[in-house]
Amino acid sequence: MRIKTASYLLIDIDNEFSRAFAIHYLNTKACAKLDIIVAGENTQKLVKMMFDGLVKDYCYCDIGNEISVSELASYLHQHHNIQGVLFNQTDYLLADDTQRFIYNSLHEKRYTIIQTDQGYDIKPIKDECHSNHLSCDSDIAQTAQELTARLTCEDEK
Repeated sequence: MRIKTASYLLIDIDNEFSRAFAIHYLNTKACAKLDIIVAGENTQKLVKMMFDGLVKDYCYCDIGNEISVSELASYLHQHHNIQGVLFNQTDYLLADDTQRFIYNSLHEKRYTIIQTDQGYDIKPIKDECHSNHLSCDSDIAQTAQELTARLTCEDEK
């Protein structure tokens, strides 16, 4: 069964930054925890963020591994309607070309977050987007069941 609610994916490289941003976001927007899905490698900290009511869902993902990111994309495509991806600006800027390619493949709408004296500043990423098997907002990320159902319907035409 699909859940498909509008959400933003927060890539967790620095859990302290992610937690502080989620707390700030939650304090400035009443239903914020319904908006954020967090993905990263430290499952223990991701689960804690969910149980603390800071995020709606979490997903394990080795962001440097294309297979892991592809599985994340399929999961998000099936269960969430991701409206964009959020990155800590420092993590995004320090990424090498291979990692940045993966980041720019996750979604058409990508944003960097930077902590300021007034809170957090979110800016769109202007780098080219790559729609491929790593994208959580494309038909490429369909599950096998969706693809089978779609092919079956096309064969009946």
